[in-house]
Amino acid sequence: MVRLENHLGRIDISNDFFVNLVGGTVMNCYGVAGMATAGATQGVKNYLNNMRFGKRRIPEKGIRVRYNKEKFVIDLHIIVMYGTNVTAIVKSIINKVKYVIEEVSGLTVARVNVFIDGMKNE
Repeated sequence: MVRLENHLGRIDISNDFFVNLVGGTVMNCYGVAGMATAGATQGVKNYLNNMRFGKRRIPEKGIRVRYNKEKFVIDLHIIVMYGTNVTAIVKSIINKVKYVIEEVSGLTVARVNVFIDGMKNE
């Protein structure tokens, strides 16, 4: 949870908001085939959420958003399309995610870590 305070009051922004924002941003980037599960814990959590809420819930698999000392650190586990330039895709994702988070929240992004966990043919 991100808590911001100013002279008008307090604003609380949930971590799920940022996860969904980052997930939508990444999935709209060229060359991204999908998100990959970032470990066994997240896999079980996503399975239980899908059983509970159905497929209409946006999956948060492959995304970890941390907020430390007024800066974001974002970890992304993605699957790319075969035959695309991976370096260009990663640079595009990093720039787009940083831009969207900073524009929406007004807070800085310290780091975006992108992990390529697979490649999809087609």
